[in-house]
Amino acid sequence: MPTAIITGANSGIGHALARILISEVSKNPISIAPSLSPFNSLTSSIQNYTVLATDQTLGLPLTSLPCETHQLDVSSLLSIQSFAQCIGADTPIDLLLHVAGVMERPEDDALHTVDLDGLQRTFAVNTFGPLLLTQALLPNILKASSPKVAVVSSRVGSMTDNTSGGQYAYRASKAGVNSLFKSMSVDLREDGVVVLVLHPGIVKTGLDPRHKEGVEVEGAVEPDDAARGLWDVLEGKGMESTGKFFHRTGEELPW
Repeated sequence: MPTAIITGANSGIGHALARILISEVSKNPISIAPSLSPFNSLTSSIQNYTVLATDQTLGLPLTSLPCETHQLDVSSLLSIQSFAQCIGADTPIDLLLHVAGVMERPEDDALHTVDLDGLQRTFAVNTFGPLLLTQALLPNILKASSPKVAVVSSRVGSMTDNTSGGQYAYRASKAGVNSLFKSMSVDLREDGVVVLVLHPGIVKTGLDPRHKEGVEVEGAVEPDDAARGLWDVLEGKGMESTGKFFHRTGEELPW
């Protein structure tokens, strides 16, 4: 039974993607013997995937999902290593979705206000975390027959598209993860691993402090809408698209 892992699944896009994946794979029930894996019985006979939803916060949205859940802090190497040990070396991972992310308030992430703490915190989650988690799980990914690895990045990481400036830590962290995953796509192409970089658009989640404060942001969509678009792109792309950067609409974006 294929395995899918999602980070940042306690809220926002990650939670919406987890629910979509669980729903999608449950549409065509199959009859199988009871699983001998260490994952609980909730990921059982009606699913084509074993879904593992993770987040730094073990909140009700995460724990209420009908799948295996894990606490995982992608900014902590110890947490990443512990999670990889829990999965076990013999479990193939067919789909790894990096969704966890952080963003400083725009006024705290400007040229005259950005500081080292904000830079380190943002890069730890948005840039280093996806790379180090993929690295830790790479033996499992390479055991799958047609694996995919995807990271939810942002269009603000595009240097070509940068006409507004600002958001120094967030913008640079996304440009960084774009670069890392482009390199990853080259290194893993011969191994048959599809690597995709995805942009969800502006989404009404707690990631953006403006939404927490009730500020209306033009063009913002609900997490469910963003997640559905991302999932459609992810499902529809294969090796011909590895190493490319896509909007949730399917539009290819410039680096």
